[in-house]
Amino acid sequence: MAESVALEELLTHGRPSDFPVALRDGHVLGFAAFQARAAGWRAAFERREGRRLALYFEDTYEFAAALLGAWHAGKCVYLPSDVQPATLERLAREVEGFAGQVPASLSPLVPEEARRSDWRPLSSGARSLVVYTSGSSGEPAAIDKHLGQLTREVHTLGRLFDARVGDARVLATVSHQHIYGLLFRVLWPLTAGRPFLARSLPYPEELLAELTKGPAVLVASPAHLKRLPGTLAWERARGSLRAVYSSGGPLPTEALHACRTLLGQAPVEVYGSSETGGIAWRQRSREDDAGWTLMPGLEVRLEDDALAVRSPHLPEDSWFQTEDRARLLPEGFELLGRKDRLLKLEEKRVSLSAMERTLVAGGLLTEARVVPLQEGLRVTLAVVAVPTAAGGRLLTEQGKRSLNQALREQLAHGFEPAVLPRRFRYLEAMPVNSQGKSTEAALTALFDSRRPPLRVLEQGPEKAVLSLETPASLPQFKGHFPQKAILPGVAQIEWAIQFARELFTLPPHFLRMEVVKFQQLIVPGTQVTLELTWSAAKGSLHFKYTSEAGTHGSGRILFTEVHG
Repeated sequence: MAESVALEELLTHGRPSDFPVALRDGHVLGFAAFQARAAGWRAAFERREGRRLALYFEDTYEFAAALLGAWHAGKCVYLPSDVQPATLERLAREVEGFAGQVPASLSPLVPEEARRSDWRPLSSGARSLVVYTSGSSGEPAAIDKHLGQLTREVHTLGRLFDARVGDARVLATVSHQHIYGLLFRVLWPLTAGRPFLARSLPYPEELLAELTKGPAVLVASPAHLKRLPGTLAWERARGSLRAVYSSGGPLPTEALHACRTLLGQAPVEVYGSSETGGIAWRQRSREDDAGWTLMPGLEVRLEDDALAVRSPHLPEDSWFQTEDRARLLPEGFELLGRKDRLLKLEEKRVSLSAMERTLVAGGLLTEARVVPLQEGLRVTLAVVAVPTAAGGRLLTEQGKRSLNQALREQLAHGFEPAVLPRRFRYLEAMPVNSQGKSTEAALTALFDSRRPPLRVLEQGPEKAVLSLETPASLPQFKGHFPQKAILPGVAQIEWAIQFARELFTLPPHFLRMEVVKFQQLIVPGTQVTLELTWSAAKGSLHFKYTSEAGTHGSGRILFTEVHG
């Protein structure tokens, strides 16, 4: 195994010129080439005034070179999780420059031919990074990181896992634009001397092919691990897979089972946050192994039944209060869910968290989220939930109204009638973003007035059939075609994606559309059947709208784990 080198001294200390840093398209990218690329980025960044710089790259090797080049140019790097227009608009007010796959209108910097090869150690106290929370209840919040924090966390990962992983290649399905991917996919491999694959592996076939090439470690998310198709020959990869890491959200039981069955091992789950860094880890041999083991050098205590942590991964030696309820154990703790989210409704204080716990405890739901909806001048509560097998049978056999009523009756024992939820949505899986989080904005959008009334006629893991009503009151009919009310093709595509996300577990990012056709118009009052077919192996969603008049529209939409 290679010598470990701290981030501050990586380019100063150096490694042999042909030492493998990354793998791209079958080629090994050595340390001398990496140093040269970092120098080119440093030269470009040194010419730009100001310290704040936003980086967004799809290629992890290029990102790593730009990141080191920026730090050695004295810059603080901002890491957006995507390059959506709203994200870039916000960033443009915060930074003085951009680099990577961003629009040309932002004048992204490009590396220069650099002759300088002198490198000085970086300062551990430098404000080097800004990452963002997932924005689960609002606008993402910026979190500053000093280089010393990152170095200490990478050192912790090395103490815990270097012996297990050795010099295995690092493969990933998660983005380096998030703190988990940055640490496990870039910084830890760089300091440990472990080569990483320059591209992400969003598709299971690609992942399996890479795993069969030799010793490897997989850095993944719960959303990806629960979509591993059982039809692939995963047994071919078990001998070379040293470890699987999972973070970014709770690992569902089905994902744990899939990893044990298909990959031959349980993932190493890592618990932490953008603010705290890593806090604890576990590897469950049984699903009732609920305890988390503290990382070295950390302390925890309970404050109002919620976990507080003191950690070298934090900027100061003080206690950080989390929102996670916990029970302390001799070597760590057990998580008991999020702290109560209190809301004043009808002049009464309501715990949304307690309501969610009551809903799940009733045995009809595996997951439940309660969200407030602003309806006119009043606020009402709504539930987004994933039914259990028993809940699914009730929904199928007796209908949505019966399941709604059963849940309201469960809640009536502990909550007053005036605060009970009025609206419900039942999904195959909770909608998650690229960080594996179900944001309140995404959950609230399920109750949008733009959503047509529908019934699920058929539902399976790869196919669903829905019956949609298209009343004239739908806002999609208004304003597009003044002469005649017609449902636009963009609305049909929007519905296909929206309902597919509710019924299947799709990757977070849209990639492209193929063979999209609109053969006949959909006018108000048309009873439409929407057929959705999902292929997880290909990341492909096929949609088809039909009625008594024939086919109205069809096409294929491709999705990916990484933003393109």
